Amino acid sequence: MSRCSDVIVVGGGLHGLSAALHIARAGLKVTLLEAAWIGRHASGATAAGVRTLGRAWQEMPIALEAMDMWHRIEEIVGDDCGFSASGQVRVAEDDAQMHALRMRAEEGRRRGFGNEQLIGAELLRELLPAASPHLVGALHAPADGAADPHRTIRAFRAAAEADGVCILEYTAVHEVRREGAAWRLSTSRGDHVAGQIVNCAGAWGAKLAALWGEEIPLGLKASMMIVTERLYPFLRPVVSAQGRALSFKQTAQGTLVIGGGLQGKADIDVQKSFVDFAELSKGARAAVAVFPGVADVRITRSWAGIEARTEDLLPVIGPSATVPDVWHAFGFSGHGFELIPVVGAIMADLVTQAGTAREIAPFAVERLREARVQAG
Repeated sequence: MSRCSDVIVVGGGLHGLSAALHIARAGLKVTLLEAAWIGRHASGATAAGVRTLGRAWQEMPIALEAMDMWHRIEEIVGDDCGFSASGQVRVAEDDAQMHALRMRAEEGRRRGFGNEQLIGAELLRELLPAASPHLVGALHAPADGAADPHRTIRAFRAAAEADGVCILEYTAVHEVRREGAAWRLSTSRGDHVAGQIVNCAGAWGAKLAALWGEEIPLGLKASMMIVTERLYPFLRPVVSAQGRALSFKQTAQGTLVIGGGLQGKADIDVQKSFVDFAELSKGARAAVAVFPGVADVRITRSWAGIEARTEDLLPVIGPSATVPDVWHAFGFSGHGFELIPVVGAIMADLVTQAGTAREIAPFAVERLREARVQAG
């Protein structure tokens, strides 16, 4: 027996939950299918930075809208998701890096974006009193911050289910075929039929698209994280470094969460990822270079996630290039957390109106195939 919905969302990460939530609030019947459990991969492994700082200019319009949504996230999902607008800071360690940050700030102003502010060494020391004295300045986004990833998952799931979304875990999609004006998805737990499909399958987004014959070039990331023992509170902003792979924050519980894009290994066929400890040590060294006082802090755990990576590091948001009534939202390449609320709203626009007033043209899936052809 087949179960019918208006829309099937495939992928139970935060973008899938947000899409399902917003589509359900638009009045449609939504089923969400997740092959494992909700938040199993990238959403459960993220450092949960809520960041406009340093974003690609193409992403900035939707990132700024998403930031406004984060500042009222409790109105949207009934919980503050642990969001704290503590700011984000990208530090410079020498004059060349400071020059690069100054050029970025000037370009942002020229484009009409006022979220990033250049600050000198004196103000930086007030923001980061525990940082190394050799830092010469920074780019500061005071409205940015961070959230609690698992609390965010729980909040979006609860909100989606409260609005009628049917969430089915351990339900892997094996086959997709067109039947008249509908789509039939054969899964590990029976068939599901819907008028539209939203592809939020993350690292598996291209594999899902291949089921209806759409070829999408897509890479893979296995970003690693370190968590330390609890420390006294000494840091509010999330810190990155212009010349290093570093993301450094202190949680409300006092632990340090250290990342920055250092890569482990992953196998999406078996849904497993692996920490590369030699590579991970670079993150620890970068943290000590910027915050020398953490040199003797003990690491309590580390992990690697699995997420999609596009060639240009921009997400895929928009319609399928080859079939009707299919919409993509994946490929966030390690910086999709901040975009969660607005991407859900965009998916609701696309599903209900077949278009959106938001600027998503840079994220069209066609660009990936065209780039692959041009590269030979």
